[in-house]
Amino acid sequence: MHLLARTTVAAAVLLVAGLASGDRLAVVPLPPVPTSVSMRAPDPNQTILALAALDRKIADLDAAETAAKRDLAGLGGRVAESHQRVVARGRGFYRMTRAGMLAIGGGFDALVTHAMHFERARRSLEAELGSERALREHGADLARELERVARDRVALGSQRNAMDAARLAMQDEERRRTAFDRAFQASSGPSDYVSVYGGPSAEPGSGTAFASSRGRLLFPVIGTAETRAARREGTDGPGLEIRAALGSVVRAVFGGKVAFADRYGAYGRIVILDHGDHYYSVSGNLSGVDVRLGDEITAGERIGSIGDDGNGPMLYFEIRHGSETLVPGPWLGM
Repeated sequence: MHLLARTTVAAAVLLVAGLASGDRLAVVPLPPVPTSVSMRAPDPNQTILALAALDRKIADLDAAETAAKRDLAGLGGRVAESHQRVVARGRGFYRMTRAGMLAIGGGFDALVTHAMHFERARRSLEAELGSERALREHGADLARELERVARDRVALGSQRNAMDAARLAMQDEERRRTAFDRAFQASSGPSDYVSVYGGPSAEPGSGTAFASSRGRLLFPVIGTAETRAARREGTDGPGLEIRAALGSVVRAVFGGKVAFADRYGAYGRIVILDHGDHYYSVSGNLSGVDVRLGDEITAGERIGSIGDDGNGPMLYFEIRHGSETLVPGPWLGM
């Protein structure tokens, strides 16, 4: 998702740069970007400038369309007037041709005068015909220009919408990333959450610490599951991939507070529980999340259900202490 958003913005920025050098819209297909390549988000200032350039280009197209429509509206009257002049001069010229050599009876001077008038009428008729033809051709050019402007505006509008959507997606991605990072910074002091592993629950504030439950944490999935160690690309790792039936219940391995409940990168839908003293459990690849940020969760309480990211239904599970990701198996008694 985040890679697609960044690629879309980069493509739109390149398009705007191309538009700055000409009036015609030219969209050049970009080569596919490998999903494994880590891409850097465009500078927000560059994105803002690119959007502003697109807005200026769209405004220019709007102005061109308005001018073309105004010219086309005024052109109709001019064509009609020109056509009327053509008809009038055509009739006059026709009458002169019908007169033939009648002027010869007036002598040589009358014949010369008649010939001069005849030639003048012919040239005037040709000029009026040329003027009408030019006006009609100009009208056709204006119609073609309006079609081009409409096509270019649709294309630019689509690019702008895509770019703005990508910008918003990047902002959302940045918000999630910030929230994800902040989730591992809020914990302080020893854990006082409730544990129900292996017997009666300890009371809140009894000092039962997450660290002292190493090897005795609840297994995060209820029911039969196949577990293997994993280091997934795009996650911090090491972690566990716990394969079970799609929709299987995912539960809290220890009491805690929900520090993050949202989508994030390769983790998909994810719940991070803060167990105190900077210990966290991370449950990813969920099909559904049943808790909200800030909820107080007891050990064994349902937090979500197993999802399928295309590689089969599984839970991706990590345990962290501060910024360090711990090998989770020993914590679960494996």
